[in-house]
Amino acid sequence: MGLRERTETAAPATAAPGTAAGGGPDDEVTLFVARRVESGYEEAFEHWAKEILAAAAGHEGNLGTGLLRPAGPEDPWHLLLHFRDGAAFRSWQASPARAACFAAADGHHHEVHRHEILGMEGWFATTRSAAKGRPPVRWKMAVASTVAIAPLTITASLLLTPHLAGLPVAVRALVTAPLISALMTYAALPVVTRLLRGWLFGRADRPARTG
Repeated sequence: MGLRERTETAAPATAAPGTAAGGGPDDEVTLFVARRVESGYEEAFEHWAKEILAAAAGHEGNLGTGLLRPAGPEDPWHLLLHFRDGAAFRSWQASPARAACFAAADGHHHEVHRHEILGMEGWFATTRSAAKGRPPVRWKMAVASTVAIAPLTITASLLLTPHLAGLPVAVRALVTAPLISALMTYAALPVVTRLLRGWLFGRADRPARTG
């Protein structure tokens, strides 16, 4: 069982329809992996999942990780790994740290699906809808991105730009752009995505009502 586990997960990632495996040289790559866990081994799997996600988070070019617990007892767990570009993603796939994590796997969970999301779609890959390959339509992503970036741009103009007035325009841009980009990726957009989740993904991402 353990050997089968390592054989399955060591295989190269399969891209989502319409994408290239590993992404292009400049595309951000968000990888979703679905793993089914044997009943009674959920706690052990969660510990293993956190170990491999911590290893991925420390890898060069990683932009974040996440773990989605199953919505129901028969559903798989989803691991999310977000990388700066295709080269960083492929480097992680071939890394000794990743191999060591799979070598330590107990064999009570196995991969049932994986897909990659490239570019802008990866910013919204924090829900079960995205895990199933259903990113929002592009115009909704554009609206959500605008809602996220507008307050950051206004705040930067009011609080930061006056202190940079003596610098050349290009230098001011080099200072403000990375700051806004980082706040957009790690702070504003995750909040906006959660607030607009029902609108972005529609009914597909809403938990089913019972009773």
